Amino acid sequence: MSREQLLAFVGEQAKQIAALTAVNEELTTRLARVEHLLSRNSGNSSMPPSRDDDPGRTAPAARKRHGGPERPKGKQPGAPGANLAWLDKPDDQRDRFPQGYCACGHDLADAIDLGVVDRYQQHEIPQVSVTITQYDQHAVRCGCGAVHTATRPQGARPGPVGYGPNLQAFAVYLMVAQHIPVQRCVELLESLTGATPSAGFVHGMLTRAAGLLAEVDQRIRGLITLAHAVCADETPLRVGPKTPKPGRKKAEKYLLVACTELYTHYLLGDRDLNTFKAFVLAELTESILVHDRYHLYDSAELGALTHQLCCQHYPDTVVMPIPGGPALVGGGARVRGIGIIERAAA
Repeated sequence: MSREQLLAFVGEQAKQIAALTAVNEELTTRLARVEHLLSRNSGNSSMPPSRDDDPGRTAPAARKRHGGPERPKGKQPGAPGANLAWLDKPDDQRDRFPQGYCACGHDLADAIDLGVVDRYQQHEIPQVSVTITQYDQHAVRCGCGAVHTATRPQGARPGPVGYGPNLQAFAVYLMVAQHIPVQRCVELLESLTGATPSAGFVHGMLTRAAGLLAEVDQRIRGLITLAHAVCADETPLRVGPKTPKPGRKKAEKYLLVACTELYTHYLLGDRDLNTFKAFVLAELTESILVHDRYHLYDSAELGALTHQLCCQHYPDTVVMPIPGGPALVGGGARVRGIGIIERAAA
């Protein structure tokens, strides 16, 4: 080849080598990425254990105890046991006799009873099935001429047909205490009882239950105001509209909580001053209010409150009380009187 042809050939090879080098680098990066993904499992990442058996996945290393003998499975020595205890007075007692015929042909119903040779107590729940009861309310006329009409049973609603209070309470319990979604609650009630309430009816039970508990809620609120110390907090909840109001970043609501060792009072609202004023905070002027120092707790519109910062927000604080006077504590705070913590000047 001539010099010009050789230079052109070398230039073309240089381009191919550069292209192959780029492809090789890309494949190397992709291979490293694949190896990294395949090396992840439930032991070194947040992946669920069910993904450990995926093709090519590296299984997590077996966990080893540091020191001491390997513990056997099951209940450990010294751990409290649990078992069904024998009851001397069961709710029901039934005698069981052999049924059928003996090999000789005699009916066992005519055999001689030799007494009890085995006992067994079975803990069981009755099969739940919805029952329909019709209540006919009669009217009577007194001798004086006045007419009296019988009232409907407890929990009856307007209309000719309705669900009873037990089923309604069961639906509320499943949604509130067990956090079961409405549709699953409907399916569960149908599977266990045979009743087929609509999703709207089940969801509406939350509002009805809240109305029935309004007096109880007010009594709990009153008892909290009598407490010496009250803990308060606010937690976001995904309820209400999905689009935030003008001027707000989030549309979620907040659940405000005021609690003691015995009672808890809730209020669903926004994290604003109007919600804080509607809460029980303004009525705690005789109590010590423990909180996370969200700025609205210090609002003058809530009255003269006695504050204490929650110790969870002071991980390095060590309180050193001195009777009759202030004492320095860790984290740049000081304590006055009975556990009232405030930030000291720098």
